[in-house]
Formats: sequence, structure tokens, C-alpha cells
Amino acid sequence: MRPRRNRRWLHWLWKLPLLLVVLSVLQVLALRFIDPPFSAFMAARQVEAWRAGDTGFRVAYAWRDLDQMAATLPVALVAAEDQAFARHNGFDFEAIDKARARNARGGKLRGASTISQQLAKNLFLWSGRSWVRKGVEAWYTVLIEALWPKRRILEVYANVAEFGDGIYGAQAAARSYWRKDASRLSLTESARLAAVLPSPRRYSAPRPGPYVQRRARWIERNVRQLGGVGYLRTLD
Repeated sequence: MRPRRNRRWLHWLWKLPLLLVVLSVLQVLALRFIDPPFSAFMAARQVEAWRAGDTGFRVAYAWRDLDQMAATLPVALVAAEDQAFARHNGFDFEAIDKARARNARGGKLRGASTISQQLAKNLFLWSGRSWVRKGVEAWYTVLIEALWPKRRILEVYANVAEFGDGIYGAQAAARSYWRKDASRLSLTESARLAAVLPSPRRYSAPRPGPYVQRRARWIERNVRQLGGVGYLRTLD
């Protein structure tokens, strides 16, 4: 009787990876058309607050379609985080090579993750550093790039990126910081939001220090080099 049970257990164990692959494909495909009600990072932040006894904490999040937010914000995100966004398929190997070279010289490793990779992490995964998490992130990145157009990737990223402690997306940031709709964000405000990434709990967009001010000016120059808001028309 026991050998039969063992064979049955092994049979299902063999099918588990295939089931996870199918579920992840369906998950990503569905979110091409359905706006996510929350992200994994939002859920983790809310649980973190509850565990700390902060029962009054609430994540700030309100979805806005790409054409309902100022075009300066998504372009600023590309200018700040991933200027090769329109050309790569999820992984910027040139940036990865540069980061490795900088790391080998003892420099700080940064700039290697694409918007697609960051979206995969923020939307589906957990924070932390491990080979398992990086592997799952790479799988979701492949799925996102294969199943979503570039405009959808940028739209979802602009909505789930964290721009302050518990403040996610363009609309929540615009309302929380400047009491305005995301459609009315200026280039300067958009650049400041992009400048606080990827450390939004350390830096402030509405009260920028010297680092955020310098980085925001650099982002504004990059936005102009990309072609300004007309850059969005180049995406599929």
C-alpha cells in the first residue's frame, strides 16, 4: 500500500512544476487586460504595518491608465531607470556587463535592472536577494515581455512603483504630494518622482534634498534627449 502512495505522490510532484508554469502564464496573460488591484509589494507593506501594530496604516494606490496620467512621468521613468527600454527584450545585457565591471573595481552595483525586471519583482514577488528569487524574477520578466506590449509594461510599472512609504503609483503620489491629479504632473514633479527610485523611503519627491535635485535635473535632460513626451509614440 505504501509503495503505491509513494508513486502517487511522486506523480503529482512531477506535475507541480508544469502546473506552476501554466498558472504563471495565465496570471501574466490576464494582467495584460485586467488592471492589478494590488501588487505583491503592496501586500507585503500592509502586512509589515500590521505586524508592527500600526493598524491605521493603509497603502495609497489608485489606478490610472497611461493616457490619464501626464506623459512626462512614464518618460521620466524610462529616462531614469531604463533608457534602452524600447530596444531590449527584458534584459539589458550591456548595462549588466557595465555593472559587473564597476563591481569588479569595487564600485556600487546599480543600473542593471530593467523596468520589466523591476515590474516583475514589484508585481509578483518578494523583496530580498537570493538566486531563487532572481530566477523567478527572470521567468516573470520573460513572460511580461512576451505577452505584454511595451506600453502596457510602462503603464503597469507607473501604477505600482513605490514613490514613498506606502505610496504606490502616479495617482497616489500626485494626490499625496501635490494635491493634484496625475494628469497634471509637471516635468519637474515627474522627474523628482523618478529620482527617488529605487529608495523611495529614503528620499523625498516633494521635499527633495541635494541628491534628488541633481538626479531630477539629470532625468529632465534625459527626457529631452529621448524626444520628450513624443517618446511614448515610439512604443508598440
